[in-house]
Amino acid sequence: MSEIIETCKAIYKKHKLICMLALLVLLLFVPVLFPKSYVMGIMCRILMYATLAGSLNAINGYSGQTCIGHAGFFCIGTYCEAILATRLGLNFWLLLPVAGIVTAIIGLLIALPTLKMKGMYLSIVTLGFSEIVRLIALNWEWLTGGPMGIKGIPVPVLFGLEIKNSKTYYYIFLAIAVLFVFVTNRVIKSRLGRAWMSIREDELAAKSLGVETSRYKALNFMYGAFWAGVVGAAYAPYVRFIDSTFFSLDEGFNILSMVIIGGQGTLVGPIFGSVIVNFLTEILRPVGQWRMVAYAILIIVMMWWRPQGLVGASDSILAGGKITKPKSVRQKKEEVRA
Repeated sequence: MSEIIETCKAIYKKHKLICMLALLVLLLFVPVLFPKSYVMGIMCRILMYATLAGSLNAINGYSGQTCIGHAGFFCIGTYCEAILATRLGLNFWLLLPVAGIVTAIIGLLIALPTLKMKGMYLSIVTLGFSEIVRLIALNWEWLTGGPMGIKGIPVPVLFGLEIKNSKTYYYIFLAIAVLFVFVTNRVIKSRLGRAWMSIREDELAAKSLGVETSRYKALNFMYGAFWAGVVGAAYAPYVRFIDSTFFSLDEGFNILSMVIIGGQGTLVGPIFGSVIVNFLTEILRPVGQWRMVAYAILIIVMMWWRPQGLVGASDSILAGGKITKPKSVRQKKEEVRA
């Protein structure tokens, strides 16, 4: 199985542009090939969670920080769009970036006091943050509707046409996912992305080389939170009703499982994770909450068989690999003589 995965990765790297274009064309024609609302509903969830998992992967996979409360950022973006749309009547297309910016600011407020935390301690803080956000949504009745939630969220309108079913809404989630992958790919290849990865590999070494670790870690949290907020803003009018039960701790662990299963520190890993987890959800729907047991077993198997995830690199530090020092010229000469 590992050999098949490595072969597929090699083919993808060799013909990356062709593979991406073919996949994009196929995704554009999915509503034509599978017009049933049930199938399109699954596809919408896959694309939504692919972006959500990708935004979490930007934090956990690229900078090595440990966030397990991503549902809190998702919640903020969703409520931000729902409140501003229902009370002020603001346009959906304007609220997408607004919800992202608001969530990014909240992400900065969470990042600043936790810059020196890592591992288990940072995980607990993010977990607590997610639960605090959910409880605020549950109890602040004047703003969030409390247990009754917010209903009647206006649907997006494009060129005078209302986007109110899964078949047409699919393209909104697809556009967000494609934009996220494109932007993240550019960011990771930039100085900012290289700084994130240097912090992930060895924060002390990165700091000794002049990398402002605190600044880059804060930016990393803001970036992941921004995209979670954007997805939340797109999700609110899709379901047209939201309440605090949508953003429980289970939701945060669900997003985290997609990142782990697909592969941390990779662009396509969260996409694979989203596909697998969402298909598992549909297959195991008759057994109800027992599907969470299936997720746990799958994660345990992945940690034992392929800790780097399905598409992660086998020598990655995320897979338990170690950084080796480059060999000196003298060592290379001695190896040649031997």
